[in-house]
Amino acid sequence: MSLSTEQKKHYRTIGHKLNPLVTVAGKGLTETIQLEVDRALEDHELIKVKFAVGDRDVKKQLIRELCDIVEAELVQEIGHIALIYRRALKPNPKLSNLLR
Repeated sequence: MSLSTEQKKHYRTIGHKLNPLVTVAGKGLTETIQLEVDRALEDHELIKVKFAVGDRDVKKQLIRELCDIVEAELVQEIGHIALIYRRALKPNPKLSNLLR
């Protein structure tokens, strides 16, 4: 699942106004974090995740790991915030950030 340049641009525009739903901190990618991100992606399709870790390399590795685990696509990474996308099986128009 690879996003085109136009899709990424559109998702970045939508994601600009979003607030982070999940924060990954010192304990890393715990099972609870993974489940919460998975649930948030199923509900909202496009979410922001905040990474409160000090090392840049660790942060990049955690972002790649999280995207692999939840089978999502990284749209954008700015500072400590990652914007990730995964298409929902049954998008809910009231919750989806793409359909509102």
